[in-house]
Amino acid sequence: MTSSAATPDTIVLIHGLWMTPRSWEGWVAHYEAQGYKVLTPAYPGFEIEVEALRENPDVIAKLTVPETVDHLASVIESVATPPILIGHSFGGTLTQLLVARGLGSAAVVVDSAPTEGVRVNPPSQIKSLFPVLKNPANRHKAAGFTPKEFHYAFTNTLSEEESQKVYDRYHIGAPGNWVWAYGLIANFKPGHQETWVDYSKDDRAPLLFIAGGADHIMPPSVNKSNAKHYHKSSALTDFYEFEGRSHWTCAEPGWEAVADYALEWALKNAAPPAPAG
Repeated sequence: MTSSAATPDTIVLIHGLWMTPRSWEGWVAHYEAQGYKVLTPAYPGFEIEVEALRENPDVIAKLTVPETVDHLASVIESVATPPILIGHSFGGTLTQLLVARGLGSAAVVVDSAPTEGVRVNPPSQIKSLFPVLKNPANRHKAAGFTPKEFHYAFTNTLSEEESQKVYDRYHIGAPGNWVWAYGLIANFKPGHQETWVDYSKDDRAPLLFIAGGADHIMPPSVNKSNAKHYHKSSALTDFYEFEGRSHWTCAEPGWEAVADYALEWALKNAAPPAPAG
């Protein structure tokens, strides 16, 4: 890795729902081996291990998006040179909100959950989220998947046995209210909700959408629609699809190709730091 005042030397990896920073463990080692400092900030309260969160899911159920974005922003703002931001799933939504604040030198969202205004809801997405949406009481809980539901939503390119191993090591509940509020209700409520961004904003970091061609819960059509919402912005927005990859693209076999593409794109297009003052 070469370094200069304008070259990012830090990568911030932002996890998604049903996951913790543990889900990035391969990417951390991969990027650190190339000389980068890698930060994997947890959502507030998620700093404990997966097993502890399973035993005490209240912290998950009570979490809000604004406090999560503020927490992540404080981590990013502590880095001297604007870092590269990479977010997976709902971490992609959070990354878009952070970029809209002017943070990061470049951003990549992988299998991103949509920000407000994206109205594409393919059948596989509806089926993936139905276990949470079928019961309104889940709005007040940490709502998880069964191994079978997880296999369909996250790891459909893996065998049942391989998927079970992923489930056992990484899966936790997600804030049920987030799935309801931002996956179902946000586009029908008046005014801007907490996952709204200014798509026309010009002074933001370059943004790449990476989609997995076999992703059930956030299919390519969702990511394409999200990317197209930025068409009025003069800031760079790009899209790339990896064929045959599931939502678990950050760790399923061949994940290194995704990690390398994300980093290479970000370094090529990184915006220079803003002048001091």
